[in-house]
Amino acid sequence: MIHVCENMLLPINKIPPEILALIPDFWDTRDRDEDVIALTHVCRAWREVFVSRSCLWTNFDCLDEEKTRVYFERSKPSPINLSLNLSGGIFPCNPFFQIIPHATGRLKSLFVRGLTEDVEVVISHLSHPAPLLERLSIRSDPLLARRDPVLPSALFNGDLSSLRVLHLKSVHTELPWKNMVNLTSFTLSHTPEKIPAGRLLDFFESAPHLEEIELCFVNPTAGAQNRRVVLLECLKNMYIQIDGTPSDLLDHLLIPVDAKLEIVAELLSSLIGVHLPRSLDNLKNLPNFTTIQLHLGGPSPSMKFSGPNGTVSTTFSDLPHDPTGVALESLAELDISKTERLEIDCGCLGFREPLYQALLSMNDLRTLTLSGCRFPHIFIYALQPSMSPSEVVVCPKLEELVLVLHPHERMFHTTRVIEMAAERASRGEKLRTFSVFGGQSIANVDVSELRKHVWNVEYGPGFSCRHPT
Repeated sequence: MIHVCENMLLPINKIPPEILALIPDFWDTRDRDEDVIALTHVCRAWREVFVSRSCLWTNFDCLDEEKTRVYFERSKPSPINLSLNLSGGIFPCNPFFQIIPHATGRLKSLFVRGLTEDVEVVISHLSHPAPLLERLSIRSDPLLARRDPVLPSALFNGDLSSLRVLHLKSVHTELPWKNMVNLTSFTLSHTPEKIPAGRLLDFFESAPHLEEIELCFVNPTAGAQNRRVVLLECLKNMYIQIDGTPSDLLDHLLIPVDAKLEIVAELLSSLIGVHLPRSLDNLKNLPNFTTIQLHLGGPSPSMKFSGPNGTVSTTFSDLPHDPTGVALESLAELDISKTERLEIDCGCLGFREPLYQALLSMNDLRTLTLSGCRFPHIFIYALQPSMSPSEVVVCPKLEELVLVLHPHERMFHTTRVIEMAAERASRGEKLRTFSVFGGQSIANVDVSELRKHVWNVEYGPGFSCRHPT
């Protein structure tokens, strides 16, 4: 008794129980279970405090029968979080089968991962309503399964209206659920069977508060009503990697101006235009982009379109033999008349004709940057009026030309630049700035001649330059 009284006088025991019980809230959730159990072994008073706080006992993995029983008793009526990693299979003695009839109505989050047959066994026991369910993640292992598990329409009695997060990976679903009014995050990944685009649109219409959408290796089919458009008013981020033609879906989506859209496209024989919507009127962040960046070298080739209404990024997962030419030809399909800045980053520019055709539409272009390019003279030819079929001045508003030469470029001379700048100046389109950097620092820059046709000349250190005497 004396020992108990001495303990009560210790400073740590002067903390009010309701404050002491909050300590686990500030721990890393990955180890919280073991740490909470350790707290119950400190003394009788602490055990009573932490055992009585039901929300500390709501994370279930159903790996141990005794632990599951104790947690279920201590969690009382609190919403529970159930995580089932079925890598070792699921057997009739698993505690899941004992608690799920009494716990479905208390589910707050559910994570299921395993082989197709094991996932389907778990799903078959999820037919009762789950009115508190906010997060649902179901995924199978596609590398070890002959088929994907099928999600029935009667999952949780067909009512998922409480969900905020729905992540489905390597599963088959017809997305039958309606009234997804609380859903903010949706992921659908790796469904080999084709999904009618109209069914995806139905799902999006039932989830008006979606903020995050990720579609990976989904196969939407054409056939949605031609004039049907679904407004994604709350969308912040959308990632699409579709086997087929993303425009079959994108043609029917109205995306807000501040949303980020990323499309992973495979360009082998087709142009980027088939991966973007055929009608740009419904994507308010696509038209009138003022900056285009083509990064076609390195490990992550991409096209990025930026404008006053947002940014669209397109990543190539596979490139054709002439990626630069294909990308430049693709630009002709889009409205690039308002583009003010074009950046091309590539190892080799390819052929002049695609570049010329792309530049021909850029009447508002003011800055042109070429980085890491071999054979930059192809780029200079495209800007030289006498090299064009009609001798028109391509990009008449061009003010700044920047060349960042490839590290192995040894043969660059300014003769072609001088000819191009002279012809443009004679037609009243004098360049404001010409800049050249990089290469092997042995290129010849004739500053005196360039300054006759360009207001300002900039060059990197180490260049061999001729200045006026």
